[in-house]
Formats: sequence, C-alpha cells, structure tokens
Amino acid sequence: MGIKRRHWASAAAPLTLALLAATGCASTPGARAEPTAAPTTPGALSTSLARVCGKPVAGPTKAPAGAVPVDPAEVGDLAAKTKSNPPNTTFWLRPGKHRLDPDRYAQVIPKEGDRFLGAPGAVLDGREKNQYAFGGTARDVTIRYLTVQGFVAPQNEGVVNHDSADGWVIEQATIQNNSGAGLMAGAHQRVRANCLRDNGQYGMNAYTTGGRVSDLVVEGNEIVGNNTGDWERRRPGCGCTGGVKFWAVNGADVRGNWVHDNHGTGLWADTNNNDFRIENNVLEANDGAALIYETSYNAVIRNNTIRRNNWVEGRKAADRGDNFPFATVYLSESGGEPRIRARTDKIEIYRNVLEDNWSGITLWENADRFCNSPANTSSGDCTLLVRDPRRCAEPAIASPPLYADCRWKTQRVDIHDNRFVLDKSVVKCTAKCDRMAVLANYGTYPDWSPYKGDQVAEAITDKQHNRWHDNVYLGPWTFVAHDPSQVLDSGQWRGTPYRQDAGSTLDPQAGG
Repeated sequence: MGIKRRHWASAAAPLTLALLAATGCASTPGARAEPTAAPTTPGALSTSLARVCGKPVAGPTKAPAGAVPVDPAEVGDLAAKTKSNPPNTTFWLRPGKHRLDPDRYAQVIPKEGDRFLGAPGAVLDGREKNQYAFGGTARDVTIRYLTVQGFVAPQNEGVVNHDSADGWVIEQATIQNNSGAGLMAGAHQRVRANCLRDNGQYGMNAYTTGGRVSDLVVEGNEIVGNNTGDWERRRPGCGCTGGVKFWAVNGADVRGNWVHDNHGTGLWADTNNNDFRIENNVLEANDGAALIYETSYNAVIRNNTIRRNNWVEGRKAADRGDNFPFATVYLSESGGEPRIRARTDKIEIYRNVLEDNWSGITLWENADRFCNSPANTSSGDCTLLVRDPRRCAEPAIASPPLYADCRWKTQRVDIHDNRFVLDKSVVKCTAKCDRMAVLANYGTYPDWSPYKGDQVAEAITDKQHNRWHDNVYLGPWTFVAHDPSQVLDSGQWRGTPYRQDAGSTLDPQAGG
C-alpha cells in the first residue's frame, strides 16, 4: 500500500442508526464528547446518538440449532474447528477469553458463508502475540456480537478481514485495542452497529490490493479514539490515520455513525474514491478534520452534525504561523465529474450543521499535484480519466484532453442550506479558526508542468463551478479566495469578482 500525504499550502504543499442534530456546548481536547440537546434549525436532524460502545448488544446465550460450540479453555479451538468444518458453518463462541495458537501468523481462516457468533462475554484476544484475527479470501463471512482485541497488525494492515475478502458482514461487534486497523473492507461489505474503538491506526481501513472496493455500507457504528499509535507524529505527513480511511472505493454509504474523539481525521476518503453518500452522521471532537475528501469524485454530504473538530491540528498550524485555512471539512483535489458513473455528478454539501469547529469548509487544489508529477503524493496513481500515468507527460499534457484529465480537479462543488456556527470563546481562538475558503497555490513544479503560475487558482476560484449559496452563518466568519493571502469579509466574498453565498445570511454577533 502506498503512503499518501495531504498537500496543504504551497510552501508546506501541502459522513439507519443514530444521529443528533446538534449545537452543543464545548468539550475540552482529549475529553470524549457527550451528546447535547439541540435547538431546531432549518434542515437539521432530530434523532438519537449511536452509543454502541457503551451499550453493546449481547449475543445468544445458547448455541443456535446446528451451531458448533467453541471452547475458550482450549487454545486454538476456534481456528481448528473452522478448519475442520465445511463452508456455511455457524460457530458459537462460549463466554470467556478465546485464544489462538501463540504464533504471530496464527489466525482464523473462514470458509465461504461461515458465521461467527459471540455469546455474552465472548472475547477473541490476540494477547499482543497474534497479528490477525480473521483472514483469507472466503466470501460472505459474518461476524456478530464478538469482541476482538489485543492483535498487533502491522501498519496499514487490519485485524478482521485482513485480506479484504468480499461480502463480509460485521455487525454488533466490538473491535478494540488492536494495532494497525481494526478491520479491512472488501466489496459488498456491511459494517453495522459496531464499536470500533482505540485501535492503533484506523478503526477501519477500506482498501484492497490491486483492485477497488465497491458497494460498501458503514452504518450506525461508534468510531472513537483510534490512532492511539499517533502515526502522524511517528511518520510526519504520512496521511495514514483516522477513524476510517477509504482508498479507491467505488460506491459507499456512510450513514448514522458517531465518529468522535479520534486522534486525527474522523472520516478520510483518499485517492480515486467515487460515489459516496455521507449522511446523518455525528462527527465531533476529532483532533483533525471531521471529513477529508481527497483526489476523489462525486459525493453527497448531507444532514450531518459536525462540531468541535480540528481543534488540535488547526491550533498547531496556527501556532506555527501557517496561514493555510485548515478546515473541518476539507476537499482536496476532489470534485464532480459527469464522465464517471455515480449517483451524482457533483459534490453536494447541504443541510449540515457545523458548530464551533476550527474553521468551516475549504476547497483546495494543489497546482503541482497531478498524474505523473513528482509532487503527486498518491504515488503511482493516476486519475480515473487517465489510467496510464505515462500519458501525462510533455508535450501531450499541455493540450486537451490531457491538460484537464491528468488533474484531480476541485470542481462542481455545491455548498448550500448549511448552518455554520462559530463562537470563538468556545474554540478558544482569536484568529485563523473562522475561515471558509476556495484556493490553490502558485504552480512551480516540475519544470515541464503546464500548470505553472496562478492559472489553477484562477480556475478553482472562478471557472470550475464551485459555489456557496443559501447558507446561514452565525458568528464572525471570514473568507479566503484564490490564495491564502486573500482574506475577505462577507461583503468582499459576496461581491465581484467572487460572487459567493447568494441568498445566504450572516450574523457576526450570533455565534454564542
């Protein structure tokens, strides 16, 4: 798996269960968020929160008819019985702590259609000896009611469905305190009502080697406290942390999840994802952005409650003097593309409530990041419009169609009917936490780049159909357009030449 990295400013180059339509009181960084009641707001939500980790659903107290019981007193019993039974067998794990053989590669290899059900108190514990819990390529495996903990998967690898097999269903499980990712994802996977908690890198890593994950559902989960290994500190700029990371996923419904208090980004779609619906989630108190959609295409982001995110990473950037508008919803080289089949042909962000985050929404495009550029941190990947990176070379890249198709473009983004609330006394900031932005850097690299100068900044700001309109702003918001130096008040943002936020209202005194 290649290591991807965010590109920020030119110098640094740099979301059916559970919702809450909320405007909440402050939480302190490091303290896990608690839901608060919310006033009714236009387009807002009214539901309860997915407290999966605090209220796990218990499995069957007796073995279902025909199920094979698994004894926690016998080390390796689960793997051995899985191996000796035919496909489509149901295994019932008795209460207690189940262990695998004490070999780092010892794991359960299911057969097609196998089902694993945990009794109340059933735990599969890797004891920090085994790397993986469930692996192999068998399709249509089901895991329910089981706690999986203590496994030590390497970086970017996962504990449950280690080999990203297709059709797995993981429901009402607790996957916690593992290294690497709690689970991986294959095509047609269903991840519902689980507690994905305190894993070393990700709660889930949706990635498969040599292909694309398709038709993925992530619904009603509590995703909390992940990246305990603090990978961004250990490998600065790795872009390898978060509650959930999505890589090259074609078609995903991410709905009704409570994604909170992760040590990094909450939800991060990175590199050639397409056709996402991120809706009815509560994203709060994550150290980094609530949502990053990076070098990807075609998404609907609606009816989410997004609050108190990015306090840690945003503040760090401000303290070091970085003028880039680090935001809680960050679109980096991502946009709508009608030529790529999806349920929408744009990125539409609407009916969300964003409250007391470190800044709002940033639309960014790095002029130096394109297919076949040495500055492309998605190493070896090209856009979904040009599969062969070698085509994106001079002189052909300087002319249509490659001039446009070799870039991941932040285009056709429609941001409307959202509610943006900011109280700087809650965020505890005086500056740089109040921004909404659309911008690019000045193109400089490589020498043969056809995107030098400010032409990408001109395009993302004025020519690529990126629009804010009919939003409600409460609090002292400012706006950035074209490049980080252009910090605007609301009048300048709405006036010529930017003409943003037609039909929107702004009350700078009403953020508290």
